[in-house]
Amino acid sequence: MSRTVADLKLGESGYISGFASDDNVLKLLEMGCLPGSEVKLKFNAPFKGPIYISVAGNEMAIRRGVAKNILLLPKE
Repeated sequence: MSRTVADLKLGESGYISGFASDDNVLKLLEMGCLPGSEVKLKFNAPFKGPIYISVAGNEMAIRRGVAKNILLLPKE
């Protein structure tokens, strides 16, 4: 099973490998979530709220469902 941004622990980072589905891909690409970019989990909102990430020098909040669509490269 592939790791996604939703699987990151607080302060952990990874590199984007692609997307699990076509949902929201254009929006994610426009926000800088490009394959090869480093993404870091900054904060988890309580009660399954949004997660806050840093990617390409920008910080943003995304829904957990969207985070599950962003695939990460496997750890080496």
